Amino acid sequence: MTYEYEGKTEKEAIELAANELGLERDQFDVEILETQKNSLFKKGYVKIRVHTLESELPKSHLSDDVEEKHTRIYADPLPQDEFEQKLLAFIQEMIEKMGYDIKVSVSYREDKKIGIKLESSHSSILIGRKGKNLDALQLLANIYAGRLGHEETRIILDTENYRIRREETLVRLAYTTADKVRSSRNSILLEPMNPFERRLIHTTLNDIPDVETKSEGDGLYKQVRVLYKGIR
Repeated sequence: MTYEYEGKTEKEAIELAANELGLERDQFDVEILETQKNSLFKKGYVKIRVHTLESELPKSHLSDDVEEKHTRIYADPLPQDEFEQKLLAFIQEMIEKMGYDIKVSVSYREDKKIGIKLESSHSSILIGRKGKNLDALQLLANIYAGRLGHEETRIILDTENYRIRREETLVRLAYTTADKVRSSRNSILLEPMNPFERRLIHTTLNDIPDVETKSEGDGLYKQVRVLYKGIR
């Protein structure tokens, strides 16, 4: 199920979601929808979308009104049409040809987005260092989806909840780096990251007025530089 919340910062919006839904932070996933920096005429805010399993929600949140207002994205793990059948078969065959056991299923469905769950005794290898193997597999899955006429559909591969764990690690890294930059008044260049990870760093630090971020480098894996700019 999906819900939308808004706060002055990402942290405030997430805390509001957790309190209203009666959930712990690790029981739901967060998508940043919109951010607005403080300006002379507008107050800053962050708008998020929360994704959670219906089974995780307290019974008080499972009313008919909730069912009407929000879209359930976690559903049947089995393929629902020919496209999903071909996509899952392609991913399974690709990983099996790499020499690893694999079980592939659908974890969630959204408008123009499908989450694919990979279950394997070799999950650490499929993830790779900093998730690069998983990113490579995901890229191939998206290319294949495009060849099937679904260029607009984004395919997200995950195993052992790596994506969520990586997101939480990067948010902590962003805040820690910001503290170091504010103390030293110097800039810090972070490790190479994919576009999603860089965007997460940018949006996490967007509400800190005396720190700014920018991407540097070429190719898919660019680096984010965190700089001290002072309060203007």
